[in-house]
Amino acid sequence: MHVLYVISFVIERVGAQIRPYADQLILYLPLLWDSDHNMLRCAILTTLIRLVKGLGTSCNTLYDFLIPVIRLSTDVTQQFHVYLKEDGLDLWLETLHNSPVMTPGLLDLFTAMPAILEFGNEDLKVCLKIVEAYVVLGQKEFMQRFSQDIVMSFSNLITDIRTDGILLILKAVELIFQSFPLEAPQAFQPLLSHIFKTTLENNELVTVLSMQLYILGRVLLQNQEYFWSFLAQESAKMDKESRTLLGMLLDLWFEKMDSITKPEHRKLSALALSSLLTMNLSPITERFSGILNVCVEVLHDICRADCDTGKQTDCLVIGEEEDAESNEENTDTEHEKRKQMLLRHDPVHAVSLKEFVVSQLTICQQLHGQLLFDQLMANIDKDILIQLQELTS
Repeated sequence: MHVLYVISFVIERVGAQIRPYADQLILYLPLLWDSDHNMLRCAILTTLIRLVKGLGTSCNTLYDFLIPVIRLSTDVTQQFHVYLKEDGLDLWLETLHNSPVMTPGLLDLFTAMPAILEFGNEDLKVCLKIVEAYVVLGQKEFMQRFSQDIVMSFSNLITDIRTDGILLILKAVELIFQSFPLEAPQAFQPLLSHIFKTTLENNELVTVLSMQLYILGRVLLQNQEYFWSFLAQESAKMDKESRTLLGMLLDLWFEKMDSITKPEHRKLSALALSSLLTMNLSPITERFSGILNVCVEVLHDICRADCDTGKQTDCLVIGEEEDAESNEENTDTEHEKRKQMLLRHDPVHAVSLKEFVVSQLTICQQLHGQLLFDQLMANIDKDILIQLQELTS
């Protein structure tokens, strides 16, 4: 145990500089692991966590040892999991965060996750971080194999856990929808149906409601064809017209916008709502001014005047300069780099809200004709119109 403590201490202190000496340092760890002493195994897991962190992408050289260790320590069918599971999950997460690519061995490990998630709030945070790491590392290969398992686990959990757990699940769902905007909503329809129903019931805490609106907004913005199909199915279940449900959703959205505090979430809501401006449907035309009110509010939040031109620019859009700067930065893990790549393609960071609103209004004018467009614009408060013109000029 004392030797393990010294090894772990050295690894923690030298960090990435441990890489040339890693093979010698772990030479005896497999023998110690096979000794079946649980306290010793806990110490080995702690040492491995620090070693993987120090090795970074080179941790893949240890997969032959790491993967069986993770599998055994997170096997909830074994009695000793009560000693090893917590550290085993941390090692699993650290390995995924530093892995350069998905491998069959890493992919197979996930078969243990549904059983672990059945424990509910216990270790839920780290388990959902593992799910998120698999999503950005394994991408379609992972989702094609395990999406149904995730849907089932999340659907069972979300109705039976505390608010903080619900928010963690919704955060994971949002990342999945962000990564797979076309495929994920349909695969997660049972969970999306629950989100839609509880949103309209308006009985959830504000933090949960705002996150649910954010997820629905992502579907509306990035997969509108599916959104209308989904709305029709939900209307049949609830025995209400689609237009009625849409109107209820929009009214609730307007009401809760002030509760959506994160700038990225507010911008996505504005993008999603403004994507409706081109549609000649009564729930939308009747709320045309409400949609533009939201857009103006969010434009005030995220726009900054350019120092040279004085024009308003969307500060959430990642430009080429910011992209280059982020590439030059020493990002902590491969996982963070993968998430950064995902952000660059996200509409929140790739689309200017100002330009999108102007484009939607132009298309609206062309599709509806000048007469109807003028009638819609006449219903908007004059102060809001002036602000809109200033922000989009």
